Amino acid sequence: MDSFKKLFPKPCSVIAVIHVKALPGTPGYTKGMNNILEQAVWEAKIFKEAGMDAIIIENMHDIPYLNRKVGHEISTAMSIIGWEVKRASGLPCGVQVLAGANKAALAVAKSADLDFIRAEGFVFAHIGDEGRFESDAGDLLRYRKMIDAEDILVFTDIKKKHSSHAITDDVDIVETAKAASFFRSDGLIITGSVTGMPPNLNELKTVKKSTETPVLTGSGITLENISQYQDHCDAMIIGSWFKKDGHWANPVDPERIKVWQQALS
Repeated sequence: MDSFKKLFPKPCSVIAVIHVKALPGTPGYTKGMNNILEQAVWEAKIFKEAGMDAIIIENMHDIPYLNRKVGHEISTAMSIIGWEVKRASGLPCGVQVLAGANKAALAVAKSADLDFIRAEGFVFAHIGDEGRFESDAGDLLRYRKMIDAEDILVFTDIKKKHSSHAITDDVDIVETAKAASFFRSDGLIITGSVTGMPPNLNELKTVKKSTETPVLTGSGITLENISQYQDHCDAMIIGSWFKKDGHWANPVDPERIKVWQQALS
């Protein structure tokens, strides 16, 4: 908790998402790295000016995702982007590498001097879009130790979106949260079932009351519902609402950012 509060001292911080354009080697890749970098840095500067508390970069345009493993072309590109985003924004920055490529994310964070990662599949197996995910807490935190990256916080999705949890149907979200806390998670991420869907508010409240580990929302927070959630979590990861038409695949919309600022000022 001390490390979390040092990075995020506010009662509830906002972590804005940069969904970087499709990277080299992926089916959607059409632009050179200069264009990808320019877009990410532009968005980082907008988020800085808007008073966001932190930024996380994510390779969400790299569909279809691989299961746990990505090539060197992805981790190298994300390291460069992460370095430039942090330098341009001066904000705490993190990274998620899809799908569930948590070791790659740690390597990126170490190389780019980032502050945290978002990790999928930390505890309990589940079935994602990409196939079966075995839990990786033991391997991941040993890897963090090995590369001398213990200052990088690991925020972990529990009952993550875009997944079936039928094989752990007898393990409720509180048990999952407690298991992740026991396995040294630095923050528990509660999401809706798909991108853009908010978490179940009762589940969020219950998890928050059941553990001393910081709790974050991971999807679906909007200007319309933020007042319902902000008192029940320590941080909110927000991506889609800041984009044009509120859709994750679009660029950041400066006009929506202005509306956000005016409404919350």
